[in-house]
Amino acid sequence: MKIHTFLLTALFCFILGNVSAQEKAKKSQEIVETDMGRVESLLQSKNFEFKASTVTPANGTPKNLVGSGYSVIFSPEEVISNLPFYGRAYSGMKLGKDKGLKFQGKPENFSIENAKGYQVSTTVNDDEVYEIVLSVSKSGYATLTVTSNARGTINYQGEIAKVSR
Repeated sequence: MKIHTFLLTALFCFILGNVSAQEKAKKSQEIVETDMGRVESLLQSKNFEFKASTVTPANGTPKNLVGSGYSVIFSPEEVISNLPFYGRAYSGMKLGKDKGLKFQGKPENFSIENAKGYQVSTTVNDDEVYEIVLSVSKSGYATLTVTSNARGTINYQGEIAKVSR
């Protein structure tokens, strides 16, 4: 009788565990689909913010930026960048006078492509010419690459979100 009760209890636990796993998988899929829809609608609106969490300069030593408030706001009318810069400046920078990658300007050739994720490309001409490429995964995580005519290339990792201001 003890064996019979034990087998029934084990079978019951197995069935409950299997149903629970299926429900978790279904909820996980719903979250992924919701994220994909959120990311796609943000990008289609062409008004979104890249929030930086890590920067990787050309020397390859990543720096944590979590909680720093560094970001780039994208819109068809203007791109506003508030990012730090770690790396090599080629010309025009006086010692101690580097303002980071803080610029704003009208984007030229603003494009968004969708192939295994999304790629946003644009050029902004402020005091320098900045070529910006933002690669966004379907979950919203992103890598931003900024190339300038006066500085070395630099990469930022983070995610995109609705514009907060």
